[in-house]
Amino acid sequence: MIILEQVSKQFKRQPVLDNVTVQIKPGEHIALVGSNGAGKTTLMRCLLGEYYCDGTITIDGLNPRTHRQTVLARVGFVPQLPPPLKMPVSQLIQFAAGVCGTDPKRITEVTLQLGLDIQSLLQQPFVKLSGGQKQKLLIGIALGRNSDLLIMDEPAANLDPKARQVFLELLKEKQEQAITLISSHRLDELVALVNRVLELDMGQVVLDESVCDT
Repeated sequence: MIILEQVSKQFKRQPVLDNVTVQIKPGEHIALVGSNGAGKTTLMRCLLGEYYCDGTITIDGLNPRTHRQTVLARVGFVPQLPPPLKMPVSQLIQFAAGVCGTDPKRITEVTLQLGLDIQSLLQQPFVKLSGGQKQKLLIGIALGRNSDLLIMDEPAANLDPKARQVFLELLKEKQEQAITLISSHRLDELVALVNRVLELDMGQVVLDESVCDT
């Protein structure tokens, strides 16, 4: 169970989240929608414990800020912008797998399914990969880890059509054991993958509706 109670966040006195109260239960797969600047990415970052915020956030009773290592071990995360990591790809895979006790081979398998020639990239710094290569690797890490919460911010943005289709199929399989919170501008792709829609506008929840499973 994920609980956000009266969560607010400001940057330089500019409100980005304004008194957000939401509960997310096991089995829920949520499309997080809203225009640019609505607060979607900030909400995700607060859930990951990256930001201090007013109000309270708990994930199965744990504060993601003060119990960050424990919470992140359960999360598969795809950021909107890849981090500028200089570590080699092989080291990144080993680290990501080790945090949550996952076999690194599982991550490699997912990247191969997405069409990434991972073996040729193992010694390259992550930061030197192309946008599409970074996205496929980050998705491979998120879906290949032993996680029960997926947080994905525009995950298919840099994928080619074939990889996008494979990603959606892999995501559907992973959802059998994981809560999903996914932000995307391509809502047509998410219809079959979500059972709830949350819309943010100017940092507030303006729509919270359940939708029929397909």
